[in-house]
Amino acid sequence: MKRTAAAWAARTATAQRLTTGSSTLITRIGTRTAAWIRAGRRDDLTGLAAVLGCIARALIVAAGAYVLWRIIRAAPALLWALVPAWCWAALRAAPRTAAEHPPQEAPEEPEEAPGSTPEEVYDAALEWIHQQIAQRNGIHLSELLSHAQAHGLFAGLDLPNFRATLERWHIPVRQQLKVGGRNRPGIHRDDLPPRPTQGASPGPAQEPLPTGSTAA
Repeated sequence: MKRTAAAWAARTATAQRLTTGSSTLITRIGTRTAAWIRAGRRDDLTGLAAVLGCIARALIVAAGAYVLWRIIRAAPALLWALVPAWCWAALRAAPRTAAEHPPQEAPEEPEEAPGSTPEEVYDAALEWIHQQIAQRNGIHLSELLSHAQAHGLFAGLDLPNFRATLERWHIPVRQQLKVGGRNRPGIHRDDLPPRPTQGASPGPAQEPLPTGSTAA
């Protein structure tokens, strides 16, 4: 009886994970697809011309969904591969339960390294932004955040929080900045304070830039 109850509990937990993971996957796919469609908007144009890119991308998505549906209708045996693949992805996307993640001892808080004052962290961040802009007129926030996360910084920090952090540091962010022929929120080199010098004070900055563990 106990074995039957345990097996039933395990099957129920797996079904719940499949449901939760499927919902998560659908949300992710929908969000990313909508973001890709919105990215086709031309902010340098007005009226219908500004949204032609969005319309074209929406048609591409619709055409892709229709083609996939026709392929499955023509070869339903593909579902034997697609359904297990979806279930596997859903299980990976579902959050782990407390039972699968036993509590661990809290790590000791690391001592603050010498020289890591908010002023010096601000100077390092400002120098980093200048380096990423290089000889260009500026840099998009998405590119700046992607570069940071590729090097293990700001893990889990999304674009709005990244922008809010920069603005709290009085680093101006333009709503639309044209770099490489594309308009996106970004930082123009002319809006930045001068590159920090040794011993320079950051002025209005009051808090260090967050890492993944301190991001809001």
